[in-house]
Order: sequence, then structure tokens, then C-alpha cells
Amino acid sequence: MNQDHGYQDYGYRWGHSGLALDFDLGRGPGLGPGSGSGPGGDTPRLLRVARPCDPEPDPKRAADAALPLVELTLLGDGIGWSGPRFGGTALAQRLKYRAHHATCGDGWHRLTVELSDPASGLTVSAEYASPDGVPVLRSRVRLRNDGAAPVTVRSVGSLVLGGLPSPDELDVLRARNDWLAECRWYAEPLRATVPDIGREVHEHDSGAEMRLAGRGSWPTDGHLAMGAFTHRTDERAWLWQIESAASWRWEAGEADRHTYLALGGPCADEHQWRQVLGPGEEFVSEWAVLALGEHFDGALAALTSYRRLVRRPHPDHQRLPVVFNDYMNTLMGDPTTEKLLPLIDAAAEAGAEYFCVDAGWYDDEGADEDGDRGREGSGDGAAEGERETGSWWDSVGAWLPSERRFPGGGIRVVLDRIRERGMVPGLWLEPEVVGVRSPVARELPAEAFLCHEGGIRVTEQGRHQLDLTHPAARAHLDRTVDRIVGEWGVGYLKLDYNITTSAPGLLDHSRAWLSWLTSVLDRHHSLVVENCASGGMRMDGASLAVAQLQSTSDQQDPLRYPPIAASAPTAVPPEQGAVWAYPQPSFTDAEISFTLGSALLGRVHLSGHLDKMTDSQLSLVRDGVAVYKAIRGDLRTAVPFWPLGLPGWSDEWIALGLRAPGGAGVTYLSVWLRGDGSEGSGDSDSSERVLPVRHLAGQEEVRIEVLHPSAPSGGTAEWDGAKAGVRVAPGGAPAVLLLRLTVGE
Repeated sequence: MNQDHGYQDYGYRWGHSGLALDFDLGRGPGLGPGSGSGPGGDTPRLLRVARPCDPEPDPKRAADAALPLVELTLLGDGIGWSGPRFGGTALAQRLKYRAHHATCGDGWHRLTVELSDPASGLTVSAEYASPDGVPVLRSRVRLRNDGAAPVTVRSVGSLVLGGLPSPDELDVLRARNDWLAECRWYAEPLRATVPDIGREVHEHDSGAEMRLAGRGSWPTDGHLAMGAFTHRTDERAWLWQIESAASWRWEAGEADRHTYLALGGPCADEHQWRQVLGPGEEFVSEWAVLALGEHFDGALAALTSYRRLVRRPHPDHQRLPVVFNDYMNTLMGDPTTEKLLPLIDAAAEAGAEYFCVDAGWYDDEGADEDGDRGREGSGDGAAEGERETGSWWDSVGAWLPSERRFPGGGIRVVLDRIRERGMVPGLWLEPEVVGVRSPVARELPAEAFLCHEGGIRVTEQGRHQLDLTHPAARAHLDRTVDRIVGEWGVGYLKLDYNITTSAPGLLDHSRAWLSWLTSVLDRHHSLVVENCASGGMRMDGASLAVAQLQSTSDQQDPLRYPPIAASAPTAVPPEQGAVWAYPQPSFTDAEISFTLGSALLGRVHLSGHLDKMTDSQLSLVRDGVAVYKAIRGDLRTAVPFWPLGLPGWSDEWIALGLRAPGGAGVTYLSVWLRGDGSEGSGDSDSSERVLPVRHLAGQEEVRIEVLHPSAPSGGTAEWDGAKAGVRVAPGGAPAVLLLRLTVGE
């Protein structure tokens, strides 16, 4: 839809059946519907982003609360009032309309609004995109220096939106994201941070704002690059993400009794970032995304659909093969031929389709002649034991297999065995780092590494950081991957990243990193890549659009994994979110079922000493894998919801639902009852619970199957039509049930 709108004399509405944006493009002549141009007048503003079903605001109030399309600062230009807020920049008020262009194709609607600043010579283009029928807006800003002198950019917002409901009406949600404790969402009133200062007295908005930033090359260390508003009375929700593999920032505050939201990548004040643009040079900001829906679940469903549309197409997203990884709670970075061969056989018997040899396969120093490490340590770089002087931690970079670990034929014996057992071989790799003791640190030119000011090479925990904007760094990694994949026949790479830095040039490196990864997948079409950074420290939208899988955590305690597994679909589509399942020979049957059940609505990452299990124990593992294979065809299109709300870290009851598309369709529910050692256990006053399933309200007959565990003692579930939910009674605690709900069968 491209049409005139009644907010202003020269208003403009753009969108489609799922989304509408209202603009005031200025008061100059010639600004009619469709594409157009004119001399401009007032600063163009975005009045509203909404679904067609959302209530129409008062036109005058919406216009008064609207903000300029773009907020940015240059060196020498600041903001228009005192305080650190991102909005109200001096340059934004100078931007004048030049033209706008709307197109539609390939299932996407696109709009570019071109602005100009005569003072600096900048041409500023706000670029919007939205998938047809989906209430999701993608936005970024393109800057081009059309002046005669260089300009230095200090900040630029990817999406700025005013006119949202008053802070009195909104709760704000954020997600803490820490190592071993990822995706912990929490909510509070926006007014708790943005107080009502009495605008009628001061004739001024509050200077307070809710601000959240990610810093450094672990973009999701501390918080996910996401946030949300939920309306307290009318069920509307606004959910956003910033797609950056480097730094980011978002801010929410009050403007003319309404809420505003500003989303963007790195900036000078938060990240010491700046971008110099010479005459004719361009810079493009990071993508910011806003999804709308009923409740948080509805907005997340829209965002999930969007994430599937923007990611790189790959057969893995359709097949969803089961991956066995030898690391977690198993070999822990100590692989040898002797240890791997029986584990490979057992993984194949359990139904694994990929087998990944994790960290340590290149460690010729850390293995004794008989293949023993002779020390403790974690192959993911998480444990301090791996960082001792003389270990592989500070010597990595060449990525050649250990001869001590793989005698008599080398690592190819292991890779061949994986293929013989019908699985695809995989290897762990940490490509961006080079240990200070590695010969690669001396062989590559100094310019191939990220450096601090003054040319001092970045060194973190005994490692240097490659700069993939340099051709020598890129060529080094190309040779590495082409050897491992092209010559050795490896079909799966777990790409880890266990240091973090905020050095200058990080944004350019992160973009070059994703470009390099894209080129690798262009050359090796069947290669599957898992994105990992000490678990979920790089769980950002930019990386997820390129990689096939995303590590959700390094959490080793099966009782503490459920809140991570249940919340992971907020950050990553279910079929991409790798969830560990690590059954052990020392586990009871119930414990084996519990750890397997936690992964069944994600992407099963199997581990554990399967080679030391009894036949009956291995049979339980096979049963769990078989259940996953039976339902995975539905997971790749299903959208998540949370019958009990997003889980708290110590919640005893946790539930995750996946709703397959198509009417009532098929619904899957994973229900956890934790106890016997989990934090907060014993708080429940009942051994059963009713889980509301909103989209099945009004259904009298719903068929419920307990898919996992297979034992009748695992628990029961029945439909409660009066309460529009599932009454669940696990057989004990801790326990997890996987249910399938169908209507009309």
C-alpha cells in the first residue's frame, strides 16, 4: 500500500497487509504517493509503525510525538539539549527531504527515503524493508559524503521511532545473557526507569532513558541484542533486535508524553567508535528489526518467520540432522584415536548423523605418548587449566592435527571411521585467534591482526585477534578451511570464539568475518557451520543469518539447562538452536530421559560416554533420538510460545511450546518439573499443572500424546477444555515430558 494519509498535508503511508508505516515527508510541494521528489521543508518524520488491526492514534498527537527519520552526530555537531540521549541531535533537525522510492519484489517491500544536509554535504538515506504479510520492519541508514571535505561520524541510529504509547502503559523486557546462563528474560515497568517529572510544570520531557549496550566482539555477552515493550491493557507487543556481530545500543525514553525507541550499532560515547568519510565515501549502519504482535509470543512468532526469511538458504535447515559432539561432559577437549573409535561406533548406533571431534585434535604438546593429557582442562577454552603456559591455548593457529593423539594413520583414521559408520565428520575450529606462541603469529604481517591505537597488537589470554579485513588473514583461513574441508572431507565445522576485544576496527572486522564465512559456504555448499563463542556469547542476528546452527550454552548441569533450552527460541529459530543432551552411564533411566528431553524441541547436540552404556541405557538414547527424528520436520516451520511465560532461572515448572503452521495444526509442548537439587526446588504446591494453550481455546476435543519419555511411569497429560489448557502430571521430579497436541483427529 502506497497512499496519501491524513496526518499531514503531504503524508505518506507505506506497507502491506501485515504492516503499515506513516510518514510526514515534509511540507514541500510534489510529495504525493509512490515515488517522488521535491525541495523539502520540515524535517521528515516517521509517525507510526503498526499492524492494520492496531488502533489509530489521534493524528495531531501522533504528529507532535514523531521524531526525525534519522538521528546522527558528527564531530563538531552534538545534540540539541543537555544529556546523553541519542535523540534530539542537532544534525537531524537540518535534514531535508530529497526523494523517496518504493519497490516490491521477491516477497519483500522496500522503501528508501533520501535526505540531505547542506551544511555537511551528507546524503542520508533511510532504508526500510518488510517481508510481505509479516508484521516486521527492517531498517538501516546509508550515509554518503557528497561534500568537498571529510566528515567524522560519531553515531547513527538504524531505526528511530517516536509516538509509541506512554511509558505509563508499557512494560519493558530485556534478556540477560551470561556464560552458562543464557537467555534470562526479565520485565519491569518502563516508568521505573523513565519517571514522570511533571511535563505540564517543566514544559520539558524527562531526561531519563532506559539504555542497553553490547560492547566488544562478544556482542551478546551480558544481554541479548534484543528488547521488547508489552502493553498492559490491549495485548500489543513491540519486539526488536539489532543485527550486529560487534557492538550495539538501544535506548527508550519519553517524548511529548509518548515513548520513543532508538536502535543502532556502535557509537562514540559507548564504544569509542567513529567513522571518517572522505568525499564520495559511504557508510551503512547495522540492521535494526522491529516485530509487532499480540503479546510477546505473537511478536516473537513474527520475528521467527523473519529470521527464517533473511538467513542464508541451506539444506541443513530442512534436514536437521542429529549431531554428536565428543566434548561436553565426555572427552572435554582430550580426543585420541583410542578414545574416539568406540565412541564413534556408539554414536552411530544411537542414531547420530554427524560426529564432531571437538577441541584438542591439534594439541601435539598436551598429549603424552600414550595419548593422555596429563592435566585437567576444557577444550572450549572455558576452564583455566587450558590457559596454563605450555598448553595448546596460546599456541593455536596452524590447525594441523596432532601426531601423538592420532598415531598410525593420523586423524584421517578417525574421519574415515566416522564416514564408515554412516555419519558426516566434523571438527572444532577457532579461526579468528592465533596464539602468541604459534608460528603463525610471526609469519603473518603485523597488519593482519587487530591493533590498539599506536599499533599495539591485541593480546587477550595469550591470543592475538586476526583482522579479516586484511587479505593475508583471510588467505590464511581460506587455506585452513580448504585443507580441512576440501582435502580431509570434513562436512561440519564448529567455529568457536573464546576471547573478546573492543579494539578499534572491530565493526569492520566483524563484517569481514561474516563475509569470509559466506565465501566459505559459497565454495563448500554442503558444509554445515555451527556458530559458537563460549556457548551463546555471539548469539546475534547477523551471525545467525549466515551460520546454520547456534550454540546455546556451555552449561554442563542438566538441571540448569531447561531455562536456557526453553528460552533459546527467543534468540534463534528452534531448528538452529543447538541444545546439549549428555546422558551418562552413571545416570538413572530418569536422568537419561531428562537430559534427552531438554533438547527435543531444539537441535539435538548429543554427547556423553555412550560407548560405556549398557544395552538398555543405549536403547533409551535411541528412543529419544527416534522421537526427535519423527518430529523434526515440523520444527523447521513451527513458531514458539510459552504457556507459563518466559522461564525464570530458578523456576521449578518450565514449559516451551512450538506451534506448527496451518489452522489449529499440530502443537508440541515440552514441560519440565525440576527438583532434587535445582535452585528453587520445593516451591511448588502441586505435582500437576495446567498449561494454558491460547490458540486452542474453545476446542473441546484435543488429542494428546506423550512422545517422551516412552516409559508409562514418565507422567500423564490430558486436555482441560474448561481451562483451555493441558493438565500435566509428571511421574516424579526432576522430569520432562514432550507432548503432541492435535485437533480434529
